[in-house]
Amino acid sequence: MRPNIVSEAGLQTRAGQWWDSIPFLTSAVVIVCGVIYLICLLVGYDTFYEICFLPEAVVAHFQVYRIYTSIIFHGSLLHVLFNMLALVPLGSELERIMGSIRLLYTIILLATSNAIFHLFIALVVAYNPFHPYDHFMNECAIGFSGILFSMIVIETTLSGVQSRSVFGLFNVPAKWYAFILLVVFQLLMSNVSLLGHLCGILSGFAYTYGLFNFLIPGPSFYAAIESSSWLASCVRRPKFILCSGGNPSAYIPTYTVQNSPSSGLLSGNIWRNVSSWMPQRETSAQSAQEDPRFPGRGRTLGSVQSTAVNSDSNLQARLLDNSRPTTPDTAAVGAGERLSNERQLQVNDVVSAGAGGYPLPQMPQVASEEQIQKLVSMGFERTQVEVALAAADGDLNVAVEILMSQQG
Repeated sequence: MRPNIVSEAGLQTRAGQWWDSIPFLTSAVVIVCGVIYLICLLVGYDTFYEICFLPEAVVAHFQVYRIYTSIIFHGSLLHVLFNMLALVPLGSELERIMGSIRLLYTIILLATSNAIFHLFIALVVAYNPFHPYDHFMNECAIGFSGILFSMIVIETTLSGVQSRSVFGLFNVPAKWYAFILLVVFQLLMSNVSLLGHLCGILSGFAYTYGLFNFLIPGPSFYAAIESSSWLASCVRRPKFILCSGGNPSAYIPTYTVQNSPSSGLLSGNIWRNVSSWMPQRETSAQSAQEDPRFPGRGRTLGSVQSTAVNSDSNLQARLLDNSRPTTPDTAAVGAGERLSNERQLQVNDVVSAGAGGYPLPQMPQVASEEQIQKLVSMGFERTQVEVALAAADGDLNVAVEILMSQQG
């Protein structure tokens, strides 16, 4: 049997493979936050009171820049390390769904809404006529964790699971997951910002319930940015994911392999252990029904088999803004299920063949350059894309499943 190349590779090689699997924007945020912390460490800068989110300074001196400087600075090595390790699985998963530019806009939107909620609550608590308490007005909040809590809420809603595991110790209802984490972190760490994390949760729920829909631009906005000349060097990078680079058949490479217990975006047991507080996927065989909480027209997952999957599609409707209808009749649903089952069998055969050590059968080359570029723009390596397309007889849907299964 052919030796396992991945397990026998050196630490440097495996670290490089892990880094290459992280999409463009997520890796850029990790680099920016890490470099800023190192520069502060080298020059001895520790006056974070000047750049943190301080409601009193924002109100009295209109220092709006604190909204954005506060999320990229961190107070300690453990602070930045923990936040970035939490960002990698969350950001990678959302970036593959949204695209790099769309996720960047979402992060800016969440940072702004977090600050507005933070400022509003601090003012209400400080100037209420019953029991004024000005602690929150003078609290200096810093770090990316507020955005992370917003991402947790969005990803939890997108996954459609009914319960989630907290550090692998116990399960809690999915709708309370972010709040349980908030309480746990507050008990374990005395110097974390309770209000900053709480406002991140509130922003996440506001986003998932569609309260920010009027602030979210259409696909033409992102397409115009991606086609601009000043961004051309970034768009050409293999890890950059185009907002409009998805499969024209409306197939999303997320939550499609129903027998897989994880998202398939992490590589190596160490990263699964670090992110053990992230959820595992759960599905239930229930009838599909529309969820009015997520208005819009979006891309479906190919087959409608449960309320959870339908909820995913509705959230993706607002993330992807596709004009395809998403109301199949009963016959269409049955056909979709049969197609999904056949496709899954094909994927399992191909993946098993690759894992078993014997070479994949030679398939006729039916993939076009356009198909290859579409999958490359989603963050996959070109060589893997060509092999997957050949094994799938040019079917983009099956090729994506093969690629995602191999990453898992």
